[in-house]
Amino acid sequence: MIYHTAMINVGNDWQPLFDIEQHKPYYLALRAFLKDEYRTRTIYPPMDEIFAAFRLTPFSMTKVIIVGQDPYHEEGQAMGLSFSVRETTAEPPSLRNIHQEIISEGVEQGPWSPDLTRWARQGVLLLNSTLTVEAHRAASHAGKGWETFTDNAIAALGSDPRPKVFMLWGRYARSKKALITDPSHLILESAHPSPLSASNGFFGNGHFRKCNEFLESTGQKAIVW
Repeated sequence: MIYHTAMINVGNDWQPLFDIEQHKPYYLALRAFLKDEYRTRTIYPPMDEIFAAFRLTPFSMTKVIIVGQDPYHEEGQAMGLSFSVRETTAEPPSLRNIHQEIISEGVEQGPWSPDLTRWARQGVLLLNSTLTVEAHRAASHAGKGWETFTDNAIAALGSDPRPKVFMLWGRYARSKKALITDPSHLILESAHPSPLSASNGFFGNGHFRKCNEFLESTGQKAIVW
C-alpha cells in the first residue's frame, strides 16, 4: 500500500466515515505528513496495521470502546489496537495492570494473552486517539490530524442509539466524554492503568464487571475477557 495515493478501504461498515473523512483538508494534510514520515523514519505500527481496530471491529458490532492515547513506540509493540501487543512481546505495565484488575473482579476470562485481538473480535473497539508514532518518541504524531479523525469516530458511536460501554481511563480519555451524546450508553471513568496512576482509582474500579452487567441488561453478550 502506498499511503499517500491509496484511499483506505476498511472493508466493513466503517467505510462511510472513512469516505467522508479522507477527503477533508485535515486528512489530506495528515496523509502527506505520513507519506514523508514512513519514507524517512521508523514509524509504528506497520502501515498495514494503522486501522486494525476499525477492520477487526465493525461499527455495527461495536459494543465496548476502550480509548487509548498513543501507540506503543518501541519495536514490535504497536499493532493498531490500544493497550495490545503481539503474543511474543513482553506485556507492558499498563496491560499487566489491566489483567490484574480483570483477575480481581472475577469476570469470565479466556486464556490470557497480551494480544487483545480476541476482544476486538467480540466487539471491543480498542481505539487510540493518535494512530501512529515515531519510534522511541511518545506522542510524536499528536496534533497532526489523527485526533480529528478518531474524535469523529467516537462521536459517531456516541450518537448511535444502540447501547454501548465507553471505558475512559485517565484524564485524556475522559476528555472525550463530551463526544458521547446518546443517553443509552454507559460511560465508565477512572484513573489510567499506568503504574503512575493505577493505585489512584484504576484498581478496584470494577469496570469489566460493570461492562458485562450492562451488556447483559441490554440483551447483548458479555465479553469474555
